[in-house]
Amino acid sequence: MQVKMICASHTPLMDHVEADPAVDREVRAHFASLAAEVRDFDPELVIIFGPDHFKGVFYDMMPPFTIGVRATAIGDYDIGSGDFNVPERAALECVAAVRSEDIDVALSYRMQVDHGFAQLLVLLTGRVDSYRVLPIHINCSGPPLPSFHRVEALGAAVGRWAAGLDSRVLILGSGGLSHDPPIPRIDTAPPPLVEMLIAGRNPPIEARRAREQANFETARKLARGEGKATPLNAEWDRAFMAQMEAGDRVTVGTMSEADLTKVAGCGGHEVRTWVAAYAAMNAIGPHKPRHIYYHDIPQWNAGMGIAAADFERSAA
Repeated sequence: MQVKMICASHTPLMDHVEADPAVDREVRAHFASLAAEVRDFDPELVIIFGPDHFKGVFYDMMPPFTIGVRATAIGDYDIGSGDFNVPERAALECVAAVRSEDIDVALSYRMQVDHGFAQLLVLLTGRVDSYRVLPIHINCSGPPLPSFHRVEALGAAVGRWAAGLDSRVLILGSGGLSHDPPIPRIDTAPPPLVEMLIAGRNPPIEARRAREQANFETARKLARGEGKATPLNAEWDRAFMAQMEAGDRVTVGTMSEADLTKVAGCGGHEVRTWVAAYAAMNAIGPHKPRHIYYHDIPQWNAGMGIAAADFERSAA
């Protein structure tokens, strides 16, 4: 069995808001190098832990975890639209395996995913349907959020299931690190935004573009030292990445939702996808972690972190 893991920040702004050209080249070069690794690895299954940004999952029904039996990328920010190639039988087997460990994961036969899933797949594989993909949504945007303890339990259960496949498996964690996109909270939002948070699926294209432009402007203000967005926190990001590499998934879990939002912005909660991916690797067996890259990029409103790990078990 061979398993490769890649965790990375996503930011749809990288194709829309200009950053330092040297930094832009560095980021793209690292993704290109990892994409070459993925091509050589040729995964038989890609498991991706990702968040949603109130594009596909809403407060009309907000489960902590959802496994997609069928899934479609909506193509927000013009990133990777189309149906995923989800192996339905494997998805249902994963649901059963996770539930057998007392983790109540939801399932969806019509999962809609946004750039939180699509961008990393596009950067590493070229398309959202290049390989068989099992999408696992973790609620990182709609409080109350699942605890880090439960996120780790989910990741470990998925890892133990994947270990029994005897296949080449690529595990992706897409999210974080520190960033503060303009996502409203339902307890403070005005009525029109409350309705969007509850039932905002399939909005008119004009409404989607308006949200995207607001995100661009938030980043531009952040880069100028203006606006209300929480600044990027490179110190916290680097410490988190070091904790993951060292196998410490406990420290971050001691923070309350409010404290994590304060130090890493509302988007910082997406590090749950990293915790799940690393927990899956830990459950599979001893692995070799690799720190790939980190740079805080305010123009993209992203603490841009990239890390990887590799596991190989010889045939008996």
